[in-house]
Amino acid sequence: MATTADIRNGMCIDIDGQYYFITEFLHVKPGKGAAFVRTKLKNVTTGRVFDKTFNAGVKIDEVRIERRPFQFLYKDDMGYNFMNTETFDQIPIPGDQIEGVQFLKEGDVVEVQIHADSGTVLTAEMPVHVVLEVTYTEPGIKGDTATNALKPATLETGAEVRVPLFIDTGEKIKIDTRNGSYVERAK
Repeated sequence: MATTADIRNGMCIDIDGQYYFITEFLHVKPGKGAAFVRTKLKNVTTGRVFDKTFNAGVKIDEVRIERRPFQFLYKDDMGYNFMNTETFDQIPIPGDQIEGVQFLKEGDVVEVQIHADSGTVLTAEMPVHVVLEVTYTEPGIKGDTATNALKPATLETGAEVRVPLFIDTGEKIKIDTRNGSYVERAK
């Protein structure tokens, strides 16, 4: 058991059987009245974010989370199959628990968050940036680069993103997995 004095960003807590990550917190000591802690909580399963206020000194249930690297092997009807890079154990993870799954390709390493006591998988996070090859995009027209216009492009994973007009089929580009935006050409 922890108290509100132990709250920190990234901490996972249990509220009514649901797990939440603390994304922001602020200890408030008003001039009149008791102190309290304002937090922003993100639901682990749904991803929904909401505000919650705790009175100072209230006990909260902290959940121990372990972060482990897992390598993506293949996808089948059970979900996405990963291998622990340290123990070589294989586990399936449903696609809805993986953030940025449309940019996942074989061999990619993701960080999986596992409940330390029960061993259940909570979420899997892709690296912030990945390098993927453009498999198809319309050719750009010469002289049409005065504006930062974007065109659709299909990547090797099947995901579709918007890229600048100068990107051609066969080029490797860096993608931000959080929002699916083009970052730059890969070097």
